[in-house]
Amino acid sequence: MDGRYDVVVVGGGAVGSAVAYFLAASPGFDGTVAVVERDPTYRAASSALSASSIRQQFSTPANIAMSRFGLSFLRAAGELLAVDGEGPDLAFREPGYLFLASGAGRGVLEANHAVQRTHGADVALLEPADLARRYPWLSTKGIAAGSLGLSGEGWFDGYSLLQGLKRKARALGVEYLTAEAAGLGREGGRVAEVRLADGRRIGCGTLVNAAGPHARALAAMGGVDLPVAPRRRSVFVFDCRAPLPDCPLVIDPTGVYFRPEGAQFICGVSPPAERDPDTTELEVDHALFEETIWPALARRVPAFEAIKLTGSWAGLYEYNTFDQNAILGAHPEVSNLLFANGFSGHGLQQAPAAGRAIAELVEHGAYRTLDLAEFGYDRIAAGRPIRELNVV
Repeated sequence: MDGRYDVVVVGGGAVGSAVAYFLAASPGFDGTVAVVERDPTYRAASSALSASSIRQQFSTPANIAMSRFGLSFLRAAGELLAVDGEGPDLAFREPGYLFLASGAGRGVLEANHAVQRTHGADVALLEPADLARRYPWLSTKGIAAGSLGLSGEGWFDGYSLLQGLKRKARALGVEYLTAEAAGLGREGGRVAEVRLADGRRIGCGTLVNAAGPHARALAAMGGVDLPVAPRRRSVFVFDCRAPLPDCPLVIDPTGVYFRPEGAQFICGVSPPAERDPDTTELEVDHALFEETIWPALARRVPAFEAIKLTGSWAGLYEYNTFDQNAILGAHPEVSNLLFANGFSGHGLQQAPAAGRAIAELVEHGAYRTLDLAEFGYDRIAAGRPIRELNVV
């Protein structure tokens, strides 16, 4: 054995680093923590390639609660993650999310709005005339209503959040190991060790799977099936000569989204199922922009008829094929294996809540801040999916 830690976290992205941070920052936890991360440059990490946005507009109370916790954390991150008096600048902006609905989708939008208001989200339901007055650059053709986040929604520097969590965790004593997990050694109903690709063997009291798009492969090393697959998402950058004052992140009824990014805009859409295979390739799907995104943009914003594509990138979602929601907590038969997986595009905004939750399970054996039991692994075996209606 080449060392032993009370907690080993595999995956040093935003979720894994949040778990490590919350453990190390807890006054009641005095154990040792190691984070195994195979690429400390994070060049291909989902955390670094995300569109880095946060919203409260979900349809399920637990998802709303996780994002509200994340919002509080983002607003205080400069202080919470400060090291030697210097904290990260997340450049957090709150112009809101604007969900647009056709006549067929208005009922769902209204039902979601009611749930969001009940659970503290600051959102407004707008009629087409309201939308036209607020956003004169927006075409309301085919739109029956819109739901706008008035505060607590927007975008931030996701890479700075990741680096801030990592830097603070290390300052609190967490050890980051540059290595790749190549195997898990089990002793009955427990994971006893993590075998690294360089030949080292690391003993663990608790193993946290925060391996993102590679979570299923890690779980399989311990004989556990996890319905999480890597799925590619392409993001496109474009210029528009006409200004769009007060532009929020807009989600068209087609699923196409766009938002400002400095003086430019970024946009994207989830591909149809037949064009969404499991893959770890990061090649941009340019046909998706030409065939689907640009036509939708031009219909919704007349000024976008003359845009110029200036860049693009692709990142990976850790896509939960069961119900596209997080999988959190212990495996029912491998008691010291904890999941923090399957966020399906919500990982950055839910990383603080997930990190806090997993840290509480390790330290207390139960959730204390947020009750996230419904995201447990047991719902998969029971065939009990969480139905989230606001999917972007």
